Amino acid sequence: MAFEEFPLLHYLGIAVDILLVWFVIYKLIMVIRGTKAVQLLKGIIVIILVRTLSQYLGLQTLQWLMDQALTWGFLAIIIIFQPELRRALEQLGRGKLFSRSGAPEEEEQQKIIDAITKATDYMAKRRIGALVTIEKETGMSDYIETGIPLHSALSSELLINIFIPNTPLHDGAVILQKNQIAAAACYLPLSESPFISKELGTRHRAAVGISEVTDSITIVVSEETGSISVTRNGELHRNLTVEALSEILVSEFGKQAKVTSSNLWQWRGKKNG
Repeated sequence: MAFEEFPLLHYLGIAVDILLVWFVIYKLIMVIRGTKAVQLLKGIIVIILVRTLSQYLGLQTLQWLMDQALTWGFLAIIIIFQPELRRALEQLGRGKLFSRSGAPEEEEQQKIIDAITKATDYMAKRRIGALVTIEKETGMSDYIETGIPLHSALSSELLINIFIPNTPLHDGAVILQKNQIAAAACYLPLSESPFISKELGTRHRAAVGISEVTDSITIVVSEETGSISVTRNGELHRNLTVEALSEILVSEFGKQAKVTSSNLWQWRGKKNG
């Protein structure tokens, strides 16, 4: 007896099929959501929109270029998204693809903020150089892999000990993922911006550099002056107080928890070109 002879079961099967496809697509989006693949995916969407618009307006040369981009797009996706595809397959093999994940709860967020500000205050007063990057939406797995993996609970005491001079992990950046110290002694890309003051060293250039390629927020403690700086979106803000740093972190964690909120970013201190 054919399945189509029962209309209710037929439509129920279609509904289940659609729901399963959407669920798989949703989980795949969640896998790449925390990676640089998101920006690349936006670029592909732009190419498709330009191709559609060029066809509608009769722009033949532009349409041909977009057709070539889409024709070779599948191979390009495999090459460009290779790290993300590898991680997705690894997560599938470990059974983690469909596990739940999210931003830390409000109480946990406050503990993270307190730990970071306490450690920063301690190191600033003693002129202990530090470089701490907090991962947000754009994944930083590529940079975490350059350092020493820790995957340890975040505490001010551990952060301070990592940056004590002449210790094995003090040279490089600490990268925080959610409520954990993912790795220490990580290498970050240096900014080539000509607007960075010549008096600033490698730490500040690395902080600006990582903020140019990710949406992370990075805290820098100067070894020479003990001043506190923060970078985000390619901008460097210097000479911040501990209170201003705490307000920035509260604002940023609030944005991460409520993406729809706006005008929460409050900077204090001097902005350096």
